[in-house]
Amino acid sequence: MAYVKPPWFTRTIFNKIAMATGIGGSQTLTVTKRLSRQPQKIPVVVPEVDGVKYLVSTRGEAEWVKNVRAVPDVIVGDQRYVASEIPVAQRARVIAAYRPLAGKVVEGYWRQLPDDADHPVFVLTPKG
Repeated sequence: MAYVKPPWFTRTIFNKIAMATGIGGSQTLTVTKRLSRQPQKIPVVVPEVDGVKYLVSTRGEAEWVKNVRAVPDVIVGDQRYVASEIPVAQRARVIAAYRPLAGKVVEGYWRQLPDDADHPVFVLTPKG
């Protein structure tokens, strides 16, 4: 699966600002790194379709995606969830709901990775 690496500015500066301020409707996703077992935090926009929340990877098979596949217990904001990847055939509705929420910046990623199969999507089931 493909991956679009974020530029240094995004990784080092913008993501921290987004997590601190919630810019663009972002929330902080906390996952467990699959090798070190340390927390990984990134900003995400969480679309809701028919009352169900989802995670969408705009950049393809990012490290957080690999980490969620290995350890599906995640935290979004202060809510705990179990994340389950959905099949490619079920992604279109979620991606269609996600793209307007995330804004223009994600359109470039879809030009680089045009197939929905390149964008893992996880359904979030509340935990406990």
